[in-house]
Amino acid sequence: MDLPITGWHAHVYYDPTTTKAAAETLREGIAAGFPAAVLGRWHEVPVGPHTAAMYQVAFAPELFPRLVPWLALHRAALSVLVHPETGRQRADHTRHALWMGPPLPLKAEILPE
Repeated sequence: MDLPITGWHAHVYYDPTTTKAAAETLREGIAAGFPAAVLGRWHEVPVGPHTAAMYQVAFAPELFPRLVPWLALHRAALSVLVHPETGRQRADHTRHALWMGPPLPLKAEILPE
């Protein structure tokens, strides 16, 4: 059964002491080039299933063809997790996920099926 993709999330991971400036530059570029994207709060410590500091970018399916390639070219050395929103959080963060840069471990077991 195919589930509809109602939106997308990109999680931009950074180290608060060494790569936050790169994450800030990327965030500014997203805000300037993709005003319809919703920039989430900075999380300086791991939150939820994420094991590193990060911020989230939420965006509609119609932005995917422009925003995801832009992230691929502008992410510098940052790891970025891109996943769909289908209502199945664990699958969305794992089986349906796309990674740019080195994948980071996730605590997927805390996400609902």
